Amino acid sequence: MDYKLKSAMKKLAIGVDIGGINTAFGLVDENGDLYAESVISTKKYPFVDDYPAYIQDLCDSMRALASSLSFEYELAGIGIGAPNANFHKGTIETPANLWKFRPGEPNPDESRRIFPIATDIARCFDGVKVVVTNDANAATIGEMIYGNAKGMKDFVMITLGTGLGSGFVSNGEMIYGHDGFAGEFGHVIVERNGRECGCGRRGCLETYVSATGIKRTVFELMATMNAPSKLRDIAFSDLDASMVSAAAEQDDPIAKEAFRFTGEMLGRALADIVTITSPEAIFLFGGLSKAGKLIFEPTQWYMEENMLFVFKNKVKLLPSGIQGKNAAILGASALIWQELGHC
Repeated sequence: MDYKLKSAMKKLAIGVDIGGINTAFGLVDENGDLYAESVISTKKYPFVDDYPAYIQDLCDSMRALASSLSFEYELAGIGIGAPNANFHKGTIETPANLWKFRPGEPNPDESRRIFPIATDIARCFDGVKVVVTNDANAATIGEMIYGNAKGMKDFVMITLGTGLGSGFVSNGEMIYGHDGFAGEFGHVIVERNGRECGCGRRGCLETYVSATGIKRTVFELMATMNAPSKLRDIAFSDLDASMVSAAAEQDDPIAKEAFRFTGEMLGRALADIVTITSPEAIFLFGGLSKAGKLIFEPTQWYMEENMLFVFKNKVKLLPSGIQGKNAAILGASALIWQELGHC
């Protein structure tokens, strides 16, 4: 199929969300309407030397999806959201859960784990524009183009998943920093010598405020509180944030305290962030944010309690407007519309 058709034709972008287990992708227009979507396995390609086969599988699958529509259109570009993605370089650099070295690798040089994914994908699609950024930045741009941040020039996006990601928009522009990795709010240290983090340091915000963080909080509380809780019968490996949320909804004291503590840690940290960027709003996105008032109410309270007086009651704390199973695809596709100036 000829993707570069007449300019009068409808334009679509492919949004790609690369996760540790699956890679989801879909064809999206500039209004956020999804026309087709598909998925391939990421975990099928776990090692460094599997990367070329992964790229071939992704390209073949995207071409098949792109050819599946019954009408002609112009492919405007491909936006990719991925862990440790560098917007400036179009690379994915030393990702924690992707394309690792095989056990016993004789030359485990991390510089070999810098993957030029933008160049590799563009080569498959005859040089079509490919834009890459980390998954939190993709969600941020998606919020700006399709969601509740439409028309906002200054806001912060907090993504609450297995870890904590973030994106910062100032004066209508994403803040990438000189090296492309700005906005690692999840790795702000909120507790000196606190919980161990996967990054190798201690006390990072995401060890307290994330799906994994709230699990750790629950188990610490069960060790220090005598209160009865249905969560006591669940193994750590079986527990997830939705179970904690369900228990809190039923007035489980351990679960309720876990959310209060999580909101305190997040609210205090957000109050600090406000002093730096002075956003109009802060959006919460992702699994933990779906707990609704359980996370929003304590976060709002502790944010205002710790806010510098000139910022008090000025910053809105809001849910994302692109929550849902296709949010990551929409966010990735939004990279293209932003590049083309359609926002």
